[in-house]
Amino acid sequence: MDAPFIIPNVSEHCLNCELVGSYIRLEPLDYGHTQGLAAASAKNPDLYRWSPIPQGEAAVTTYIDTALEWRDAGTAIPYATVRQGDNEVIGSTRFWQIEYWPWPEGHPQHGKPTPDVCEIGWTWLAESAIRTPANTEAKLLMLTHAFETMKVIRVSFHTDARNARSRAAIERIGGKYEGIIRAHRIAADFTPRDSCRYSIMVEEWPEVQRNLLDRLHY
Repeated sequence: MDAPFIIPNVSEHCLNCELVGSYIRLEPLDYGHTQGLAAASAKNPDLYRWSPIPQGEAAVTTYIDTALEWRDAGTAIPYATVRQGDNEVIGSTRFWQIEYWPWPEGHPQHGKPTPDVCEIGWTWLAESAIRTPANTEAKLLMLTHAFETMKVIRVSFHTDARNARSRAAIERIGGKYEGIIRAHRIAADFTPRDSCRYSIMVEEWPEVQRNLLDRLHY
């Protein structure tokens, strides 16, 4: 990497801000990303055997519709993943399952304006971004945002139990395996999906951050 990692410069209450790294940036998802996402997902559909990735502009528009509905409901923060070198859209990811816990009056966390826990998911990349720093840097940006701006205490990840590549990627970034949730969600092949669950706790974040920085050679 020629440039150092840029810690997201956002205020405590700016949860839906652009996150900028050296290799990629995460732009808040909008309809301006439609053509780029359609092009990114069209290049090798076989990559997405285990993930429901939109194919074509009509499907991408519906995908963005849903993402923005969840954003407006306060349960998701979706992004388009953009490569810095050529400004090409190379995929998408999001925070979702965002929860605000009902801490009782008098508790130190009562009235906390930021979420308590969230999940990172809906992550996919174009073929050109596989085996590049894109996924590692995206996770560094998002986990930094989650633990240092959103102030969450846990970030979770779920993936199809059959998806060995995704499981290995989550384990590489420091996700701790918790077990399998049976018939958790509908799978990309329209069967009941068993999901592997992983998580990172706030007290584990410093070690995870060092590992990610080392992997990126910052």
